[in-house]
Amino acid sequence: MANDLLKRKKGIIFGALDEKSIAWKTALKCYEEGAQLVLTNAPVALRMGEINKLAEQCGNAPVVGADVTNMDDLKNLFQKAMEHFGGGFDFILHSIGMSLNVRKGKHYTEMNYEWNQKTLDISAMSLHKVLRTAWDMDALNEWASVVALTYIAAQRVFPDYNEMADAKDLLESVTRMFGYYYGQKKKVRVNTVSQSPTRTTAGSGVKGFDSFIDYAEKMSPLGNASAEDCAKYIALLFSDYTRMVTMQNLFHDGGFSFTGVSEKLMS
Repeated sequence: MANDLLKRKKGIIFGALDEKSIAWKTALKCYEEGAQLVLTNAPVALRMGEINKLAEQCGNAPVVGADVTNMDDLKNLFQKAMEHFGGGFDFILHSIGMSLNVRKGKHYTEMNYEWNQKTLDISAMSLHKVLRTAWDMDALNEWASVVALTYIAAQRVFPDYNEMADAKDLLESVTRMFGYYYGQKKKVRVNTVSQSPTRTTAGSGVKGFDSFIDYAEKMSPLGNASAEDCAKYIALLFSDYTRMVTMQNLFHDGGFSFTGVSEKLMS
């Protein structure tokens, strides 16, 4: 059920890969709530063709390819978005993460540091580059909202999460730092959402994922949060109802993050 939470708002969704992805479901929810969208992903992801289906479902939203590590690509993306919207816009979802060491089976204690630099650039510093581009181009309207997806491995050890834990830690730091400056400059708020383990294409590639999602379900008083519920939460963060929330890491995990042990798990 839609409530027009985002009526007259405009925004960019980064990282919608396929129907399983949180970014995909967030785009659909934002459109349902009245928002106008521009969709973007890396050129290699666009070649899969899936995002065009999403664009159709979101009122034929424009799709613009962009390598998030490339400032020229980001400038082109923002310029085209501003042309489409007729000016600045109101929200950004950063749903981007990639680990070369995980993909290639390198243990954390034996990581390839060149791959690690690429992981940090794509998964964390890309948020800085996105915000820097918006800042330089004055692309975000006053009281705009930026949300990046993170994970609790930034605070606690989940061995198979590997170098992505470091990347998420850096992502959260960028959120706080840039959130401070952007809040002062233009009342723009920047937050991360730490979601339950979710059966996305990317998440399912982590070793032992099926066992862990079952563990998290038993640990969480409310159970694991679904991708659909995460999309609703993000839409709320894009709305005017959360204007004074910024620089926060917000757990959306059914209570997992603050549960020491559960009766279900013990039994």
